[in-house]
Amino acid sequence: MSGFVLAIDQGTTSTRALVFDADRRLIASAQEEFPQHYPAPGWVEHDPEDLWRTTLATARTALARAGLAASAIAAIGLTNQRETTLLWDRASGRPIHRAIVWQDRRTAEACARLRAEGHESFVTARTGLLLDPYFSATKIAWLLDRVEGAREAAEAGRLAFGTVDSWLLWRLTGGRIHATDATNASRTLLLDLTTLRWDEDLCRLFRIPPAILPELRDCADDYGTTEPRLFGAAIPIRGVAGDQQAALIGQACFAPGMVKATYGTGAFALLNTGAAPVSSRNRMLTTLGYRFAGRTAYALEGAVFVAGAAVQWLRDGLGLIATAAETDRLAAEADPDQPVVLVPAFTGLGAPWWDAEARGALFGLTRGTTRRELARAVLDSIAFQTCDLLAAMREDWGGDCPSLLRVDGGLAVSDWTMQRIADLTGTPVDRPAMRETTALGAAWLAGFAAGLYPSPEETARAWAAERRFVPELDERARAAVLERWREAVRRTLSAPPG
Repeated sequence: MSGFVLAIDQGTTSTRALVFDADRRLIASAQEEFPQHYPAPGWVEHDPEDLWRTTLATARTALARAGLAASAIAAIGLTNQRETTLLWDRASGRPIHRAIVWQDRRTAEACARLRAEGHESFVTARTGLLLDPYFSATKIAWLLDRVEGAREAAEAGRLAFGTVDSWLLWRLTGGRIHATDATNASRTLLLDLTTLRWDEDLCRLFRIPPAILPELRDCADDYGTTEPRLFGAAIPIRGVAGDQQAALIGQACFAPGMVKATYGTGAFALLNTGAAPVSSRNRMLTTLGYRFAGRTAYALEGAVFVAGAAVQWLRDGLGLIATAAETDRLAAEADPDQPVVLVPAFTGLGAPWWDAEARGALFGLTRGTTRRELARAVLDSIAFQTCDLLAAMREDWGGDCPSLLRVDGGLAVSDWTMQRIADLTGTPVDRPAMRETTALGAAWLAGFAAGLYPSPEETARAWAAERRFVPELDERARAAVLERWREAVRRTLSAPPG
């Protein structure tokens, strides 16, 4: 059997392709950024052709760097930015509009109207999600209503909807496969989270013609083969998962109670809750963790909108640092007697607050405040928001869970931040030896489906940490620091909690 897997990781700002060998070691990779489009305040779009162009280019480059022909690849695994919404013509394959990105807020009024009409409790009970522009359904409705002739074409079955995975599958297979996996489907507001089927009542509520929806498949499944002309030979596609679920798999969080947090532009924590969905009392999201080989795992998810983006703000917005790496040193040098607190609600607050109208604020500034204290406040804000997520998860799940946090993403390289997260959450933090966890998760799904990679249990036993960060802050000091944060959040919210 061919001994390599090609993972495609299509993200919000760039696309990457990575080649893993039979022992799940990374042997080659390629990455390419693509333009972001901001046609109006709060609107974010991607050109679908950019997503496809960078996918094809990086995959070809990664194979070339690995010195491999297509025939050496056992399978392709695909992971992607979630919720981003596309519609295209089935006959021509041409998109009818740019992709509306998950960050886009143009449907906020539509979501508010549905909430005011009393629909949110039904939507949450059926999908595990909230009525928020973050998810796909209101984006689909916006496209159908605003693009001339789109609704008529959709009702006639001439259009196809997809999140980014479906779009890339369509292009990779030459239009033969219109499908999505269960994790991406669980982010659309159209999937019944219990039956794992498209829901007719939800389609009626959001005015979505069911004819445009992709076929539902497992994460490790048969997604056809690539067009031979793309890579010189047909390659099986055997794994698909949304990026945060792929990271959960890449971190080998296969047992209930295990938690991973990914720190990038934002931050996303997922708690594996096992074979049954757990309803949150703290406005966390109930979502699908994965589905393969007859096993289904659900998850509680908390989303932080601003994590690494706050470090970018220090660098690009304020010009206080030249590189992100400087923040560790500056934070370590900050005056402990000047506790500046940043609430980074630049685009509102995510879980557990879900306040789209909140805006960022700094508290505790004095004449003696320097860039050192601001750097510490930025990194502190990431740890504080992690505390909020884990506290909500503990209350929803019960007990001391999580007893350990596995971390990944670009910000996980920051020793200062990881130690601060351990200190403020009171939870040990494990940073993996293999940093490319999202791509690894996609690769594992494909390799597992192809018979190349071992079982989840064997994979979990082989997982290794590069470093563990152990809590060092005493309980009294932790409580005092967290109270300053909670007071800052209370003063930042657009309306009182509850």
